[in-house]
Amino acid sequence: MRRFIALPFALYRDCPQWVPPLRADARLALDRRRHPFYRHSEAAFFLAEEGGETLGRIAVADHRNYNRHHGTRTAFFWYFDTIDDPAVAGLLFDGAAQWAADRGLDLLVGPKGPLLGEGIGLLVEGFEHRPALGLAYNHPYYPGLVTGAGFEKDTDFLTGRLLRRHHLPEAFFAAADEAGAAHGYRALAFASRRQIRRWLPRFTSVYNEAFRHTWEYTPLTAEEVHGAVTRLLPILDPGLIRLVMQGEEMVGFMVAYPDVSAALQRIRGRLWPLGWAVLLAEKRRTRWANINGMGLLPGHRGTGANAVLYAAVARSVGRVRFEGADVVQVDERNRAMVANLTAIGVPWHQRHRVYRRPL
Repeated sequence: MRRFIALPFALYRDCPQWVPPLRADARLALDRRRHPFYRHSEAAFFLAEEGGETLGRIAVADHRNYNRHHGTRTAFFWYFDTIDDPAVAGLLFDGAAQWAADRGLDLLVGPKGPLLGEGIGLLVEGFEHRPALGLAYNHPYYPGLVTGAGFEKDTDFLTGRLLRRHHLPEAFFAAADEAGAAHGYRALAFASRRQIRRWLPRFTSVYNEAFRHTWEYTPLTAEEVHGAVTRLLPILDPGLIRLVMQGEEMVGFMVAYPDVSAALQRIRGRLWPLGWAVLLAEKRRTRWANINGMGLLPGHRGTGANAVLYAAVARSVGRVRFEGADVVQVDERNRAMVANLTAIGVPWHQRHRVYRRPL
C-alpha cells in the first residue's frame, strides 16, 4: 500500500502542475475494512515492479451497484500511473483486464474511480494548467500509452473558467429572476456547515434522481455521501453552495468550494503536523473556487430552473473575494449544459478523456 500511494509522488516530483492527494484519503480508498464502497463491491490494486523499483500502478473495480443499475458488466480502472514505457502500461492493463474477465465483466472503462469526489478521465488537453481540486493531472505521454494498449475514446469531460471580470448583462439576471418567479423557483444559500449536514439526506435523493439516466452515474449510499462530505466539510464555504427550491421542495443544486490546491502542493499530501493549518489558511486566502456539481431533477429542466441555477453560479463567483472559478467536468455529450455555460462566458481550457476496451 505504501508503494502504491508513493508512486505518483515520485513520478511528478518535478511537475509544478500536479496536485498531490491527501495521503490519509489515499489510504482510506484502499482500505477494504473502512471504506463504504467495499460493503457492496470489490476492487483490486496492481503494481508493476522490476528489481525492487516500482514502475507503475493501476486499480480496477467491479462496482456492483453501478452494473446492477445500468444492466451492464463494466469494470472501471483508475489510479493509473506509470513510467513512459508501453510494456509496463500493457502489463498493468492486462492484469486489470484479466481480473475483470475472471469476474464475468466484459468492458473495461476509465479512468473512472468508483468513489465520490474523484475526477473522471485522463488529461488530454490543458497540461499547462493546474487542475481543479480532485481532478487528475498526468504526463502528456499517458494518452499514447492508453491507446497503444487497445483502448478507444468513450467521451470527454470539459473544464472551463468563469471569471468575475466577465460581467453578464443585467438582462440575463432579470430574465432568470422572472423565469424563477413564474414557476416558483428560488436559489437558497447555506448559512452554516450544520445546515449542510441537515440537508444531506435530501441532497442525496436529488443527486441520485438528477443523474440516474447518465452513463457515469453511480448510485450513492447515504454512508458514501456522508463520508465524502465529512472529508470535504472543513474546506467548504457554505455561502458558495446553492440549492434550487420550488416552494419547500429541493429540485436542484450547485456545489462549489474554495480551491485549496496550492496548499495541497505545499504540504505534499500530509495533514500532520501543520497540514491542516496550511489548508485552512489557504481556504481564507484563495481567490479561486471550484464548481464541482450542478444538477436539476428531470421534471424541472427547461422550465426556468436552469436559468435560476446559472444565475446562482454567476452570482456566487461574483462574490467579492473570488476572481473566478473552474466549472469542473461537464460531459461533452451534455450539449445543453455545454451550450448554456458557453453562453454565460465559460471558455473551456482542460479536457479529460474516458477510454473503453472490450474484454
